[in-house]
Amino acid sequence: MKIFDSPFGDFKLGRWPDNKNDNLQAWDAADEYLLEYLHGKNLPDQNTVRRILIVNDSFGALSCALNRYSPVNWSDSKISHQAAKENCRRNAISCAHLSVASTDSLSGEFDLVLIRMPKALALLEDQLQRLRPHLHSNTIIIAAAMVKHLPGTAYKKFENIVGTVVPSLARKKARLLFVAPDNKTDIEASPFPTQYTDPLVGFALSNHASVFSRDHLDHGARFFLQHYSALPEAGRVADLACGNGVLGIMYQKMNPASAMVFIDESYMAIASTKLNYGEAFPNSTAVFQTTDGLQDSESESLDLILCNPPFHQQHTVSRQIASRFFRDSKRCLQRQGQLWVVANRHLNYDREMQILFGNCRFVARNKKFFVLRSLKR
Repeated sequence: MKIFDSPFGDFKLGRWPDNKNDNLQAWDAADEYLLEYLHGKNLPDQNTVRRILIVNDSFGALSCALNRYSPVNWSDSKISHQAAKENCRRNAISCAHLSVASTDSLSGEFDLVLIRMPKALALLEDQLQRLRPHLHSNTIIIAAAMVKHLPGTAYKKFENIVGTVVPSLARKKARLLFVAPDNKTDIEASPFPTQYTDPLVGFALSNHASVFSRDHLDHGARFFLQHYSALPEAGRVADLACGNGVLGIMYQKMNPASAMVFIDESYMAIASTKLNYGEAFPNSTAVFQTTDGLQDSESESLDLILCNPPFHQQHTVSRQIASRFFRDSKRCLQRQGQLWVVANRHLNYDREMQILFGNCRFVARNKKFFVLRSLKR
């Protein structure tokens, strides 16, 4: 946890989930630049700015700094929403911002819109098209990003959907984009969710804008599915970090009696999974949890966990997500329960699983991926 020195006050901020060994901070120079600009322009001016929307606030730096103005925090990440609330608690301030999931509709018009650039430009496109009806002619729109995360195509997204873009000078490798809404009336609907088909799956998979590998079957998932015949039959099964749900859905096709739980921290991932599960099993039900991994799962409640763990958090490469998934999997598995993981070879998760479970078997491998299995004894 570190002190964020902002013009709106000093705040103790930490990333979520909290890791005392993590030296990464919960804000960056783009957050600093944006808040300093607002303060220098006497914004938010409560005479003209009554409703504020914050989009993609990674760990709550903007939501905490502007908490007194009761902003709306619109994000695809349940972890980001949790981080904002936890950082308010750390600073003993009442959490006045409203958390809204990316899959929920916005209401009313906004006077000030602050956007942190998402990693996926498809998500930016979806957000801008859904945001457009909630802007008025005087809405102030400012996007902030680190220069290395700001491709030229992002400018085009703003211009095509919202209006004129004027970039700031770069400062501490960060840049602001000032976007002026034009008078467009022919606003196109978001193209998401989109679909693709794959012979290995056998039905169309729907994918909302933020879903990883949304236009084709993920290569790791494909490799895992090619070795599904080695999986055991199990009663209660979790697809952890499920994405569009393909691993869990294809498992249930092989084992119809299994009770499936789909878990992801992305609201759009869970929405995609619900669509795909309904397509595959129109008369069946499953459990869908938008949550941070297995934190809400009971100990010894699962027989099998399938996992294609992410190794990025926002723009940062991180092994900590997978490490936490493995620890929580051991807690949540019953004795003789199994954790099956597909992962890039260079991540060397086999060593970590071997230490944690006392065993780790290589089920399959190719030049890029491992399929690993650990048994809880």
